[in-house]
Amino acid sequence: MYDCIIVGSGPTGGTTGYHLAKKGHSVLILDKADLPRYKPCGGGVSSVIQEWFDFDFSPAISLTTNQVYCTWEHEKTIAVNTKNYPIWMVRRDIFDYFLVQQAVKQGAILQDKTEVTDIEFKSDKWIVKTSNQEFSGRYLIAADGAKGTMAKRLGFKKLKKLVSGALEVEIPSHNQSNDTYFEFGFVQHGYAWNFPKADGFSMGAGVFGLQRKAQSYHKIIANYASLFNLTLDNASEHGHPISLWNGDQKLHTDNALLAGEAACVVDPFTAEGIRPSIFSGLKASEAIHNALSGDINALEKYTEVMTQEWGKEMIWAQRLSQIFYRFPQLGYQVMEKNPVSASTMLKIFSGKLSYSQVAQKGINLLTKSFFSYG
Repeated sequence: MYDCIIVGSGPTGGTTGYHLAKKGHSVLILDKADLPRYKPCGGGVSSVIQEWFDFDFSPAISLTTNQVYCTWEHEKTIAVNTKNYPIWMVRRDIFDYFLVQQAVKQGAILQDKTEVTDIEFKSDKWIVKTSNQEFSGRYLIAADGAKGTMAKRLGFKKLKKLVSGALEVEIPSHNQSNDTYFEFGFVQHGYAWNFPKADGFSMGAGVFGLQRKAQSYHKIIANYASLFNLTLDNASEHGHPISLWNGDQKLHTDNALLAGEAACVVDPFTAEGIRPSIFSGLKASEAIHNALSGDINALEKYTEVMTQEWGKEMIWAQRLSQIFYRFPQLGYQVMEKNPVSASTMLKIFSGKLSYSQVAQKGINLLTKSFFSYG
């Protein structure tokens, strides 16, 4: 009998497992993959997450970027220096496994190559079934990501989410660069990106607005890569869904919680996922700890905390997304005329500012520009 069983060993599962195990709780982390595993992801994460842990993340960081460039069709460049709020570039196989290993060092049990086949709530405990054995836990956390099955198994049939698609291309290269690029002119209702790594580049494209239009991500990325004198000849491609936040919702049920992308916490404007997943994992660990300590309302409070501390911010993010991605060229022109706006967005990405602090001003600026344009 474990105090908590966590399904999924990504940033959410690793964070929850680490903080619960450190507080002395018995924790089992299950993952169907053979770890460490590749995870499609640009790999940009704010260094602000260091504040939530008492160990050094340096071994898991590929490089740190201090300069970010926003472009429109590779021109009209807006440069932002992020020296005061650096962004880490990580390989998710290394980063995720490093984080979950910190949980193991605190006493958590990690069992990979173990796919959950069924779950059952029985006598105030969860029975988690796999092909080879069963496990019992007082509490259960679904942290198995956008493609996971745990949310449905727990009875969450209609989650509020906007499912977006993205294509990630890993390009090996000996050319060193610490510069990060966001390109808004090549993808309709979304953006392309070029994130540097110590051994190459992660380039990708995705649609994040409410509008949807068929586009060849491969062609877009190939063209974008050529502008950096890169080719896709030796590159590997990975498509993946992203569960963007699309409204506050209940994230708890009988002795169980949804966290990370399983809870649809991804920012609907920037598509940032690592930091919000870690944030939800941190809050989930606090809720389970409080429940194990006797607080009968702890899981309900988790939903309330995520609504208050994350959902309220995402309302503003969604409003900004709906305006910007509907008229991206005009939105970018507004950014050009107000370069501080790009810096502001990166501060939001880095956790130094909140959407609620700045979004209304930004929305008013965009709206005024649209009316003037019309």
